[in-house]
Amino acid sequence: MTHSPTAGRLLMVMPYEQLVRKAVEAGFRVWSIWDPSLRPAAYLDKVAAHSEALALVDFEDEAALRTLVARMAVENGVQHVLHLGSESSMAPVVEEAEALGLSPNRAESVRLLNDKNAMRRLLNRNGVSVVRAREAAALAEVEPLLAEFGLPAVVKPANSAGSRGIALVRGAGDLAEWTERVKSAGIEGPYIVEDFLEGPEFSVETLTVGGRHEIVGITAKQTSGPPGFVETGHVHPAPLPAVDAQAIRSTVTALLDLAGYAFGPAHTEVILTPAGPRIVESQARLGGDRIPLLVEVATGLDMEAAIFRALAGEDVRTPAPRRYASVGFFRLPAGRLESVEGLAELGAEEHVHALHFPYGPGDVLPRTTDSGTRHGYAVVDAPSPAEAVARIDAAFAALRTTVTPGTAGPAGIPSTPGTPSTPSTPGTPSTPSTPGTPSTPSTPGTPSKKEALS
Repeated sequence: MTHSPTAGRLLMVMPYEQLVRKAVEAGFRVWSIWDPSLRPAAYLDKVAAHSEALALVDFEDEAALRTLVARMAVENGVQHVLHLGSESSMAPVVEEAEALGLSPNRAESVRLLNDKNAMRRLLNRNGVSVVRAREAAALAEVEPLLAEFGLPAVVKPANSAGSRGIALVRGAGDLAEWTERVKSAGIEGPYIVEDFLEGPEFSVETLTVGGRHEIVGITAKQTSGPPGFVETGHVHPAPLPAVDAQAIRSTVTALLDLAGYAFGPAHTEVILTPAGPRIVESQARLGGDRIPLLVEVATGLDMEAAIFRALAGEDVRTPAPRRYASVGFFRLPAGRLESVEGLAELGAEEHVHALHFPYGPGDVLPRTTDSGTRHGYAVVDAPSPAEAVARIDAAFAALRTTVTPGTAGPAGIPSTPGTPSTPSTPGTPSTPSTPGTPSTPSTPGTPSKKEALS
């Protein structure tokens, strides 16, 4: 590899390909660690192409992961260890990095953000964004706890993301459905039970450097509503009155201060209730759902690159938004995809910045139950929030598909794109469908009844 003047040596765990590339562009020499079961070999080859070396390990083997982090950090003389990927493997990496004196954050600070029970205890103890909540260590504890807590209530895993395992429980039927869903998905405790919060939902992207929290932006979120609250679209920046925006900013920075978060991105979700902002959850990482791309389209700031620019000592600030950006997620009926049209024309539209639909004829579309079982997305720019919604609606209409229903696998378990589905019963009609219908994104900020989710 050839290098620009180096900003230092960096060990990254679970680094997405573009993060390694942008770290190198910022002047870092990067060593990378991945779990080969989580990405195909072709993807890992791209990571390796930008890395000094790529090592592979099973992330579920925490002892092996920590040993590898320590060995690579010491052998290569790295100055920083970063984990910007999934929370599931973040804790052991940050703990080992802290023990080596190479983590920009204390492990406890990261835990206080990523663990929903720990975050809620921290906030309630300090009188910030107070929400009544209880903890259940195991699935068997949830039902008796709900009987005592009262309904309606929201229940979800304390260490999950992407809307996995969340439900609004209003009665026995909802509880039975949720219990079956988490069992089928293998989602284990602990769990958190919280008051159901009502109001529009937002996410707040931040970049912290030296304990100072830069509010990169606030995004308006749309969801499918109860019971699963699957996120269906976002608009950035959120069209908010200044007083509400400031209240949200202050609440989020208070959480980051309480956690002692010192460096890196964070993604915090907030519901604006009649009593003020209430934090739903937070993660010590970049937001998902292409939110960093929305920020870049709206403001010009590349959040991913900004992390490494800041780590190299640059004073990174967020430009004022110059337009709006929106993402809408395709959600087709579950079943066998018979035909798909309109992708090329949609992707050629000047206002379309990203288009993802990883299915072709013969593939089986899963039933959408969480973020991981949605069917793709389009990202657009627009001069106003209303036009952003209109352009997403037009994108949904442009993707023309025919689906034979009734051939999808178990709920929440997507088929592998490209794998032929079992043929449907002869004579079963194939039904054209419009992606996104009937859950066309509402106007940003429109109240939706929902609570704590990923």
